[in-house]
Amino acid sequence: MVETVQGGESTRFTVLGLLAIADRRETAVLQPSKPATLLAALLVRPNSVVSVEALQRAIWGEETPATAKAALHSCVLRLRRLFAKYGVSGSTIEALPGGYRMAADAATLDLLEFRELLGRADRAADCEAELPLLRSALTLWQPPVLGNVHSDALHHEEVPRLAEEWLRTAERIYDIELALGHCREVLAELWSVARSHPVHERFWEQLIEALYRTGRRAEALAEYRRVRDHLLDELGVDPGPALQRLQIAVLRGEPLPDGTSAAGLRRAAPIGRGLAFDPGPDSAPATDPVTSTTAGSATGELVLASLVQAGLLAEGPPGHYRMHELLQAFTRAASGSWARAPVESRTTRTSGSADGAPALRQSAAPLRTTEV
Repeated sequence: MVETVQGGESTRFTVLGLLAIADRRETAVLQPSKPATLLAALLVRPNSVVSVEALQRAIWGEETPATAKAALHSCVLRLRRLFAKYGVSGSTIEALPGGYRMAADAATLDLLEFRELLGRADRAADCEAELPLLRSALTLWQPPVLGNVHSDALHHEEVPRLAEEWLRTAERIYDIELALGHCREVLAELWSVARSHPVHERFWEQLIEALYRTGRRAEALAEYRRVRDHLLDELGVDPGPALQRLQIAVLRGEPLPDGTSAAGLRRAAPIGRGLAFDPGPDSAPATDPVTSTTAGSATGELVLASLVQAGLLAEGPPGHYRMHELLQAFTRAASGSWARAPVESRTTRTSGSADGAPALRQSAAPLRTTEV
């Protein structure tokens, strides 16, 4: 637990944006330095022992000097002096066998507050209760993530991991908004997020779906052409199966499913929303792993949709599918039991991204830089 000496106010560290130390009076953004890199490396793995080797790689890269061990200890001492300056009490950086550990909780580190909000959202009774918690979690992000930390190792290894948490959370938010029928309300957000993530196809699916559902069919097709051209020009690949199926549905003017209803979205979300699929005459009813009741054709369609999207099934005539050899091998091994619904571990839709960032408590007073 990190506390301040004065007034019992909590001192807060931030990593979902610029690395900083904040309290209710001011926010001190740390200038790039070796101690700042050390602090960031510890905070992105809070309450875990980070090895000396990993810390040295974060600070010096692959060319670690012979004096690295002594220099690392010096960085720890400088950080402890900085903590004393800001009233941070207690043994916040612990030296343990093999490495160091930074103590933190949801009150003192924005990353842990973000994950706590995601946990509360995961336990929410319904999507309507889940949505505000997820949106509160995303307000903790302010780009660029660790923009004042000069470390190739952290930006290649840790920042993408945080970005994935942001992406999953944003996807989940828009899945819920679309399921609740808020297509017009989220269009402006989807325009922005799709353009800022030009190769993240799920955001384009959501944008195209929102446009189509609000009667803007021509714009929906234009957005498909935009993402298709970008993928071809930049990566030399076509859009994925889900985007292609969505484009076909829009071209034909076919009604999209009202979706995964808000009530059913909680279990559908890990698979993902998509177009309706015919489960076929041979598909068995799926069993819901949470309620242990028959989920029916809707769940069967979602299972089939996910298998098609993964490339394990290819659609043929209505009600028929061609199995990939990998799935054939699995079905033989499982004695034909593939149609049973998998027991999913609930995937928290979180993501950190270069576009998300921490609201370091927007009420915190003046922002300034400080040296370590």
